[in-house]
Amino acid sequence: MDLLWDAPASMTSGELRDGLAASGATGVAKDLAVTTVLTVLSRLEAKGFVTRDRESRPHLYRTAMSRASHMAELMHEVLGAAPDREAVLARFVGQVSPSEAAALRRILGGD
Repeated sequence: MDLLWDAPASMTSGELRDGLAASGATGVAKDLAVTTVLTVLSRLEAKGFVTRDRESRPHLYRTAMSRASHMAELMHEVLGAAPDREAVLARFVGQVSPSEAAALRRILGGD
């Protein structure tokens, strides 16, 4: 996902394979098969993480949402599972840096 999020444009499965090999990602073999990358992309597409341009050959893949949107969704999911949301929020806010706290105040309209 990081390769797709960082890419300036959509990528083919071959470009993704080459990018993974070049990145030295943990556990990624230099001889990673394109079919393996396609299998993972197919699963990510089924889960709504990536979209595929079927008009192009080879198909082009891109993220379905930004990294920030994905992270916000994860945070919302975790918060939604908490039995005491206010306690979780208080704990979270208590651990942010002063600059992050200032950003939160700006976002919430407190500054």
